[in-house]
Amino acid sequence: MTWKNQNYLLWVTSALLLLSLSSCFKDHCTRTYTLYAPVYKTLTEVRQGMKNQPARALEYPGKLYIYGNYIFLNEQEKGIHIIDNSNPAAPRNIAFINIPGNVDLAVKGNTLYADSWGDLVAFDISNPQDIIAKSFLDNVFPHRRMYYAYYNYNPNNPNAPVNPDSVKVIVDWTSRDTTIECESYQHLYETYYSLASADQSGSFASKNLGGGQGGSMARFTLVNDYLYTVTSYSLNTFDVSTPQQPVLSGTTNIGGGIETIYPFKGKLFIGSTAGMFVYDISSPAAPVKTAAFAHVSSCDPVIADDKYAYVTLRSGTACQGFTNQLDVLELGNNFTAPTLIKTYPMTNPHGLAKDGNLLFICDGKDGLKIYDAANVGAIKLLKKIDDIETFDVIVFDKRALVVAKDGLYQYNYANTGNIKLLSKINLNRKQ
Repeated sequence: MTWKNQNYLLWVTSALLLLSLSSCFKDHCTRTYTLYAPVYKTLTEVRQGMKNQPARALEYPGKLYIYGNYIFLNEQEKGIHIIDNSNPAAPRNIAFINIPGNVDLAVKGNTLYADSWGDLVAFDISNPQDIIAKSFLDNVFPHRRMYYAYYNYNPNNPNAPVNPDSVKVIVDWTSRDTTIECESYQHLYETYYSLASADQSGSFASKNLGGGQGGSMARFTLVNDYLYTVTSYSLNTFDVSTPQQPVLSGTTNIGGGIETIYPFKGKLFIGSTAGMFVYDISSPAAPVKTAAFAHVSSCDPVIADDKYAYVTLRSGTACQGFTNQLDVLELGNNFTAPTLIKTYPMTNPHGLAKDGNLLFICDGKDGLKIYDAANVGAIKLLKKIDDIETFDVIVFDKRALVVAKDGLYQYNYANTGNIKLLSKINLNRKQ
């Protein structure tokens, strides 16, 4: 059990995590457990530590963003790696920004936007070796309000000022072996263990997009002076005309199961487990839904071009359902009437990207697939890169940047008949 899931915070502070030894007798028994207790800091102290640190090895990479010659790569719920990609054949991991609870990110000019559990943080990244957190928006992602769970938070007044000195954040755990009688164990089991469902063992884009580019799995995106983010049920709009002082200008409830967001030509394409939504942002502070396309329950990244949307549907525990396919949708006049053109079977597709007629799909354990999509009714597989389990891809300047289970890959696809691996940054996962 980790500290990542707020549903089990109370339980894990006092309950057993792992049974390490047991000895039982007919009338009496004892058992020895490893118990974990949280170590707290105030939110003020945690925020003081949100700054650049020496580069560290990649362990569990997540979302990806590129800006200029830099790659910003999320380390799941830990922070963001900064990688100098001036030489794609030899990218350099130069720094790490410590951001507890980080999952998503976006970059505009010298400002990096990142979530930290329920908060939005704006960083000044003008000097990659001296990154500074400039502002915090408290609890703007309430579905992830990890450290506000036991704070004196009033849901009827969510905009009330937060005193970060009074908010406690779990930053570490201490452990000790404890031997207790079986009767006490039974009480712990009935009170805590049986209530827990988790395992107890523990030039890169169009200028109007803000100058940077995120992948199709992104939940943050920038369009001009606005940052748009999605939660599992809402679309948030932030005014970033003063880049390092973002202001939440609106929240729109758009249903459940929301997963990804992708901007294209004044529209936001939003993927959910139930379908795809299109929102018009001609009035950028007030997005308006203009179209929707329903599909079976599945995870649903989406990208678009001038005529079509490309939607990958996949199965899995978090996604429900058993569908694994690519849907190609014709968007219709002004992107208001999406209709299904063709469905293609896949293995377990995740992120995708497009460059001209080339369509790149991360098909999970089935590798990276590159298609000729000039005819969307009959796309042709040009190349399949095996032996990697892929998650997301960004394409730019005839290069494909791929986040995979075992590292960060970079390919040159200038010649689709001879796609070359330029570099790979390996993971260094702790056993």
